[in-house]
Amino acid sequence: MPESFQSFEEFWPFYVREHSHPLNRALHFVGTTGVLACLGTALLTRSKLPLLAAPVMGYGFAWIGHFLVEKNRPATFKHPLWSLRADFVMYKKMWTGEMAGELARALGESAAI
Repeated sequence: MPESFQSFEEFWPFYVREHSHPLNRALHFVGTTGVLACLGTALLTRSKLPLLAAPVMGYGFAWIGHFLVEKNRPATFKHPLWSLRADFVMYKKMWTGEMAGELARALGESAAI
């Protein structure tokens, strides 16, 4: 793993490889959905209380996926902003059915490295 990345485009294949297990990706999907639900609830109810649950939802499910399923360290520890962006990119690609192609490209790319 490179210690640093010069761009999000360099970081993305690494992020995808760190999320190669389908259960890990599913846990991220649940967590991100939970974060969005917390944000929506906070807006609709004009309450700050759901905002306290948002990080627990997002990180809780993601960290279970990394520590127990994928058995790696979350990328957010070293690359918090790119990881947050990548979480939402992955979330969108899972909704649109594009994530399998991203995984195939990232794994093919890692085999060439």
